[in-house]
Amino acid sequence: MSARLPGVPEAGDAVSVRLRPLRAGDLPAVLALERVLFPDDPWTPGMFAGELAQPSGTRCYLAAEETQEGNAIVGYAGMMLPGGRQAEVLTLAVAPAHWGKGIGSALLAALVDEAGKRDCTEMFLEVRADNARAQALYRRYGFTEVGVRRGYYQPSGTDAIVMRRSLTRRARAASAQRAGGGR
Repeated sequence: MSARLPGVPEAGDAVSVRLRPLRAGDLPAVLALERVLFPDDPWTPGMFAGELAQPSGTRCYLAAEETQEGNAIVGYAGMMLPGGRQAEVLTLAVAPAHWGKGIGSALLAALVDEAGKRDCTEMFLEVRADNARAQALYRRYGFTEVGVRRGYYQPSGTDAIVMRRSLTRRARAASAQRAGGGR
């Protein structure tokens, strides 16, 4: 069953999107997307609020905002940076009407770039075993399967594929250069 999200254009419509930090005021739109995209195991309001309350040095949450009609949130992504050299993608989602428009790629590229700026050497994520579309996106960005977590997603009991991407010194330097911190 698919649901139309209020304020989101139909597939095929031209869309102008910008990425910006996710804010607490975005949570109603994000939670609406969660319920559509992950009906069996959406994040709760408390989970999102808790993540946004974490110190900015340990988290990076982004909103993809459609800029032509009311600045609707059409996607979001989040990453944990617990210290050290690892980053973990915690969530990445795009409204179904916007699939295939490069929004997921832009969100993931921004997370990879941010991890590079923070001098991480590797990134991890879990993706549903039944989400071939997301797995393909992650593979395009250099993530490879390193394991499986059986029954990870609850209450559905769906397995999670654990994926990893190495961030080379060159990629980290390119991120620093784009940020204006290059030599």
